[in-house]
Amino acid sequence: MDSTPHILVVDDHREIRDLLAKYLSKNGMRASVAESASSARRVMATSAIDLVVLDVMMPGEDGISLCRHIRETEDTPTIMLTAMGEETDRIVGLEVGADDYVTKPFNPRELLARIKSVLRRAQSMPKSSVQVPQEQLRFDRWTLNVAQRELIDADSVVVPLSTGEFLMLEAFLLRPNVVLSRDQLLDITRGRAPNVFDRSIDNQISRLRKKIEVDPKKPTIIKTVWGGGYQFVAKVERV
Repeated sequence: MDSTPHILVVDDHREIRDLLAKYLSKNGMRASVAESASSARRVMATSAIDLVVLDVMMPGEDGISLCRHIRETEDTPTIMLTAMGEETDRIVGLEVGADDYVTKPFNPRELLARIKSVLRRAQSMPKSSVQVPQEQLRFDRWTLNVAQRELIDADSVVVPLSTGEFLMLEAFLLRPNVVLSRDQLLDITRGRAPNVFDRSIDNQISRLRKKIEVDPKKPTIIKTVWGGGYQFVAKVERV
């Protein structure tokens, strides 16, 4: 089996995608190209893609929409290409699941370095023990409707979840009994490299425990593993 990373470059500018594909090929990677979101979907349906380099601004379906689709249906990491100064695009891209971003005009060498970095992080990430479901996942006295992003209790009452809480809970449900470090959880839920002072994961865990634990101070669903991170210990069933 060919272990060479297969990169998909999605950009409506032919010169950019062709030059980038050639550069990646010269640096030991396989590269496919797509001029639109619909074309990218067709390539991903027929080829094993290891990473997508995705332009934000494209006619028709834009890169943000395609990134969201990839995040919801695949484990494939994504690097967004954004216009210089378009901070909103970068923020939205990270919120919908992009792993990194590079601003145009970019240095191909920098992009290559970022691609290698994201691939290393993806390869070191614990894999989901459950395929990304389109239905529901049940644990303890709760059911998570993945498609609707709804947390439902035993009395069929919907408990609101923020985007961060949903992504955190989904990350645990797809990796039950796996100890996930703060860095790994940050990668999974935020799609960015961790900051040594970033305590957002601990805060997110605390808020999630308040919603799903009988006693948040004595958690029985999300356990703290001292020196390791967090572990989801409840049994998970697909409904």
